[in-house]
Amino acid sequence: MEVTLVNHMGDDLTVVNAARVSFAKESFAQDDEYTEVEYDSWCGSIPVLSESDKKLINYLAKHNHWSPFGHCQLQFRIKAPVFVARQLVKHQVGLTWNEVSRRYVDNEPEFYIPKNWRLKAEDKKQGSSDEYIEYNISSTMEYVKETYNNLLKANVAPEMARMVLPQNLYTEWYWSGTLMAFARVCNLRCKSDTQWETQLIAEMIDLKAKELFPVSWEALRVE
Repeated sequence: MEVTLVNHMGDDLTVVNAARVSFAKESFAQDDEYTEVEYDSWCGSIPVLSESDKKLINYLAKHNHWSPFGHCQLQFRIKAPVFVARQLVKHQVGLTWNEVSRRYVDNEPEFYIPKNWRLKAEDKKQGSSDEYIEYNISSTMEYVKETYNNLLKANVAPEMARMVLPQNLYTEWYWSGTLMAFARVCNLRCKSDTQWETQLIAEMIDLKAKELFPVSWEALRVE
């Protein structure tokens, strides 16, 4: 599974100045100091904030003044199994999603195949326990792949042939949105009761956002 930062807009100072504009005020980096950051295909610098600007960001987050955080954006390209994507796509507010479509694409399917399978938790209606068994589904996936390819060879349209592909099929999507929106995602999906595979994607988003927006992210994240 992969989470790649494609682009971003703004920084902690953007949040500060979006709030201070109400009073026709503007802040600048503390002593013109910036910290160098390198992520995926992006490298640049982020401002070091004064203590008063840090306090302002914490105040905004604490009192749910969300609009200043909406001026900062993140854009990711994510690769994960379909069942993970379907959990994450439920988050809609402040976010935009564009995904690979197998109506148009008929390339070789790739599957997420765990070696260890978590057992059902007896004390939960959903989720899993810490116990697991080993179970090999490789031969099943080869049969599914062969069936899919045979349908394509029979000139069946990709939009129909895709019906035989299971939920552990890898998919990819662009996911863009505001800093506030991704904080909501991580506040829910980084929790220990989230399905592990989904939690893994959320944690990778969490790490990237934390380095790009250190003050704002700490204020918005609820552990």
